[in-house]
Amino acid sequence: MAVVENQLKEALDALKGTGVRITPQRHAILEYLIESMSHPTADDIYKALEGKFPNMSVATVYNNLRVFREVGLVKELTYGDSSSRFDFVTTQHYHVICQSCGKIVDFHYPGLDEVEQLASHVTGFKVGNHRMEIYGVCPECSNSETH
Repeated sequence: MAVVENQLKEALDALKGTGVRITPQRHAILEYLIESMSHPTADDIYKALEGKFPNMSVATVYNNLRVFREVGLVKELTYGDSSSRFDFVTTQHYHVICQSCGKIVDFHYPGLDEVEQLASHVTGFKVGNHRMEIYGVCPECSNSETH
């Protein structure tokens, strides 16, 4: 739990540093993103917090996620036609995505950090960033298919 509290404190400090006001909603949305680690959609976040903030709309959630994205606290993940999912930015990591239920799991592989340098060297591009997705079927979906 201490890790979550530290990440939340650093995120709130980063927001304050950019002059963004910390509203109770912003605090709750950030906290949910850090704690959930499930790469939620804006709708997921709204549903999780509507009991605590009955006057909050889905638009409020989207607007706050946009602010967080602009400040660099959150990444918007877009995969095909489904709703964007949001990921609290920690370190460079990749995603393994279940083709059956859509669950996204973080995957760290330090060797891939060299990919940008290699791509730049081979092509002459000034590489800004990269992303990698791995697709498959999660253990839960695999188990339900075999029964």
